Formats: sequence, structure tokens, C-alpha cells
Amino acid sequence: QVQLSESGGGSVQAGGSLRLSCGASGITISRWCMGWFRQYPGKEREGVAIVGSPDRTVYADSVKDRFAISKSNAENTLYLQMNNLKHEDTALYFCAAVHALTWSAGGCKPGALSGAEAIYWGQGTQVTVSS
Repeated sequence: QVQLSESGGGSVQAGGSLRLSCGASGITISRWCMGWFRQYPGKEREGVAIVGSPDRTVYADSVKDRFAISKSNAENTLYLQMNNLKHEDTALYFCAAVHALTWSAGGCKPGALSGAEAIYWGQGTQVTVSS
């Protein structure tokens, strides 16, 4: 049984930082395209960042140069380091296992940032940024 469990959310002032974690069981995240997604109230989920092999990352334009996604294969954990947070980053954040990688050094498939084909999802962690 696959389980993804997010942690690290909370409340922070604008300009601050948070690090989200997503512990995985039942899958080996080094073999998966993994991603972070977020959802605003009443809106559909949107992609924040995805990672295949460690150097194959894709970011939404709104978070480039502020957020960093990474995997710890030893811990089987996905991370999202969020710096210079803005009020508009306030959302419910989810991690997801999007698809199995074709080869270990490969990247995520085109369109993976949409999350439309993600297979496994966590329950989400709330991030609130006060301005």
C-alpha cells in the first residue's frame, strides 16, 4: 500500500521560509517522477514543482528562483524548500507520485507538472503566509 505523508506546513510572515517534507512508503521515490502541487480554496490543484532524477526539475513560473524541490533517496523523502514566501503562496500543498521513471536518470514526462496523471497523492499540508 502506497502512502505519502506531508509535513512542515504552518504560518509564516511574508519573506520567510518553510520546508515541506513528504515521507513515502510502498514506493521507492528514486524511481518515480515526484511533485508538489497546491490548491487554493475553490480552485483546482496546480503544479508547483516536479523532479525526476535529482537534476531534472521543472518549476512553475510563479515559484522559480524561490522554491527548490529535492529528493532524499536514503530517507525516501521528497522536500520542498520555500524561500521568500509571498501571501499568494498561501494554499494547501500536496505531494504526489506522478509516474514511474522510464530510466533512473530520466526526467518527468512532458505535462507532468499539471498533475493530471498523478497516481498517488498525500493528504496535504497547509501553508499560510501573512503579508
